Amino acid sequence: MHAFPCGTLPLDFVGTLRARRNAVPTEKLAIPGQLDAWFVEAGMFDAAPGADETDLAVAVDLRESIYSLVAARLAGEPLPPRAVAEVNKHAAGLPVTLRLHADGATRAGVAAQGLAALARETVEIIGGDDAALLRECARPECAQVYLDRSRGHRREWCAMKTCGNRVKAATYRARQHGAAGS
Repeated sequence: MHAFPCGTLPLDFVGTLRARRNAVPTEKLAIPGQLDAWFVEAGMFDAAPGADETDLAVAVDLRESIYSLVAARLAGEPLPPRAVAEVNKHAAGLPVTLRLHADGATRAGVAAQGLAALARETVEIIGGDDAALLRECARPECAQVYLDRSRGHRREWCAMKTCGNRVKAATYRARQHGAAGS
């Protein structure tokens, strides 16, 4: 299972490398089947696109390019040219195929089409007004990035259910421990 705390698919995609700052991050896209599962769980495809090792390598490269762009925006630095070129190359790709049927619609295609959709949304975020809303989760062990659309723009965590609860529980335990030691 993959996590989607950000509400923005390219940023959730960046989060497939968990604990990015740790000595040994956790790779959630280690095999092609995990990429397929991510696309389906994200709602981009109704069925697995049948990714192979090449698709996986391309996806990981795109993910890291998206992260480079996000990190540059967060730091107020110029966008890395290689990452810009990589995202633009994918953004020019074919869209996911939508088909209307008597009983509804389906989303289908190959991994490259899913990556193209992620790249196009990345262009909209990084190149538009949403770039000013980019934030990194305040929990030290988390490197997840999200768009802060909260009132007052004071959101601190990628998701309250996970990181927010962990930080609040740790703060509470520290207060209790401190009170018990007094």
